[in-house]
Amino acid sequence: MSETIKNPILRGFHPDPSIIRVEDDYYIATSTFEWWPGVRLHHSRDLIAWELIGYPLTRISQLDLRGVGASQGIWAPCLTYDQGIFYLVYTIVKSFYCNMYDTENYLVTARDIRGPWSEPVFLNSFGFDPSMFHDEDGRKYIVSMATDHRVPQKYAGRLTLQEYDPVKKAMAGPARDIYRGERIFLEGPHIFRRQGWYYLFAADSGTGEAHGQSILRSRSVWGPYEMFRDDFMERTDENEAYSILTSRHHEDILLQKSGHCDLVETKNGEWYMVHLCGRACADRNPEDARRFPGSRRYMMGRETAIQKIRWREDGWPVLEAGGVTPRSEVPAPDLPAPGMDSGEGNGSFAEPFVRDDFDGGILSLDYQSLRVPMDGHYLSLSARPGWLRMYGRSGLSSRYSQTLIARRMREYHMSASACLEFEPDIFKQMAGLIFLYDSDNYLYLHVSRDEDVGKCITLLRAENKKYEYLADYLPVRENEAVYLRMETENAWTQFFYGYSETEWQAIGPRVNASFLSDEACDEGWFTGAMIGICAQDLTGFGKHADFDWFEVKTL
Repeated sequence: MSETIKNPILRGFHPDPSIIRVEDDYYIATSTFEWWPGVRLHHSRDLIAWELIGYPLTRISQLDLRGVGASQGIWAPCLTYDQGIFYLVYTIVKSFYCNMYDTENYLVTARDIRGPWSEPVFLNSFGFDPSMFHDEDGRKYIVSMATDHRVPQKYAGRLTLQEYDPVKKAMAGPARDIYRGERIFLEGPHIFRRQGWYYLFAADSGTGEAHGQSILRSRSVWGPYEMFRDDFMERTDENEAYSILTSRHHEDILLQKSGHCDLVETKNGEWYMVHLCGRACADRNPEDARRFPGSRRYMMGRETAIQKIRWREDGWPVLEAGGVTPRSEVPAPDLPAPGMDSGEGNGSFAEPFVRDDFDGGILSLDYQSLRVPMDGHYLSLSARPGWLRMYGRSGLSSRYSQTLIARRMREYHMSASACLEFEPDIFKQMAGLIFLYDSDNYLYLHVSRDEDVGKCITLLRAENKKYEYLADYLPVRENEAVYLRMETENAWTQFFYGYSETEWQAIGPRVNASFLSDEACDEGWFTGAMIGICAQDLTGFGKHADFDWFEVKTL
C-alpha cells in the first residue's frame, strides 16, 4: 500500500489517545473532560480513516460530572483488551486548581467495544492518568502518576504501580513507586512487554509546547527502570527530558505540543504510536497575560496524530523517519483495505458529518453536552418531528443543568449555521448559536426579548467572566424563523442573521475569537473550542426553542 496517513487523524479536541488492535480492528479512546458522554471511541481498519463509534460512559451511575470545573472530569483514559474483554480505566478529576487534588480512578469492562459497558470499579485516587497492563502470566497491574500536595513537593514527579485482582475486582498488595523524578516530570504512563523487557512509556514535561514522550525499561515490572538516553535527543539543559518524540525545539512545524503516546502493532508486525498534538493559530497571549504570557493560542485544543516507529537492534523504539519531531504525513501500514464498517456513519472522519436536519429519533454521536446527559428534561426530537426542541434551563455559567449540545471545531476555516424558531416572552429567555471554550468563554448569537425593542437578536461575548454585548438589541420578526450563522477564518469570526439561507445581515464586528483557546482561558486549558446550539430560561419555566437544522462545515 502506497497511501499515506495525514495528521492529525482525529481533528479538533481529541487529546490523550490510547490505542489497541483486536484482530483487524483498531480502536482509539480519547479524553472528554467536562463534556458528556464520557470518553470518545473511534474505529479504523487501516489507521487512515477513523469513525466515531460511541462512548463507554453513558450512565450517571458510571460518570457524574455535575459541579466539576472547566477542564476537569474525564482525564486520559486507557483502553486495553485481554482474553475477549475490553478494559477501560479512567480518572474523574473533581478538584484540580488547588493544593489537594481529587483524582478518582475507575475501571469499566465490556465484551463488545460498542457496549454495554459495566458499572465502574473503584481503583484508587493516587493521581491521574491510570493505565492497565496485562502481563503474560495473567496478572494485571495499574500504573498512574501520583500527585504530591506537599510544599515543596518531594519529587518533580512519580509513577506508582499496584497489582489489580480481576476476581475480587479490587487492588491487591502494596502500591510502589517505580519512578521518582528529581527534575523530569512524567505522566500518562503505559507499560508494555516485549522480548523480555518491560517498557514504561510516559509523557514528559507537561502538556504545552514543551511536551514530549519518554521511555524507560526494566527486566522486572517493578523496576528499577532505565531511561532511554541518546545523542539524537535534542536537549538544551540538564533539566530537559530525554524525549523520543517532541516538538519543543521546532516552532515552525505543524504538529506542536506532541507527546502522551501509546503504541500499537499491526497484524503484519509494523509499529505505530498515536500521540496528542496541537495546531497553533496566528495569535498569541499578551505579554502581561495572567497565565502563559506570550504563548501561542490553540483554539482546537489538543488533537490526535500518529507516527510510524521501528525498534533498534538494542531494543529501543525510535521514529522510523528519524529524529524526534512528528511528521504531518506518515506511511500507511501495508495492509489490505477491507473498508470501514457502516456503523452510524455521521461521525466518520472519512465522510464528515455536516448538516443535521433532526429527522432521526436520536442525536448524532458527534454531539456532546456539558456535564449532564440531554434527556427529555432538556430536549426532544419527538415533540415536533423533524425539529430539535430545546427546553431552556440554567444560564451558561451553570455547572449543573445547561441545555446545550456542541460539536468540535476541526479547522481554522469553518462556518456554522442554524435555523431557529423561538418566541421568548421576557429577556431572561434566550436561544441561539454559540462558539465556546468553556462556561466562562464564548461568543453567543442569540434571540431574546427586550422591553423596548421586542423580539430581538444580539451578540454576547464572555471572556474570563468579563461580559460585553457586541451588538445592539436588533429587532427581528415575530412568529418567524431566524437563521443564524458564523464564519471563521484564522480565528477571525463574523456573525450573521437573516430569514433565509441566501440573504445574510452581519451583526456585530469581526471578532478575534482566538481567546477561545487553551492558553487564553483563566481556568480550563485542556479541551478545545466547540460550536453548538443552546437555550436558557432564567425564569425556571423551561421555555422551548425549536431548531430545524444545524450545520458545521469546513470552508
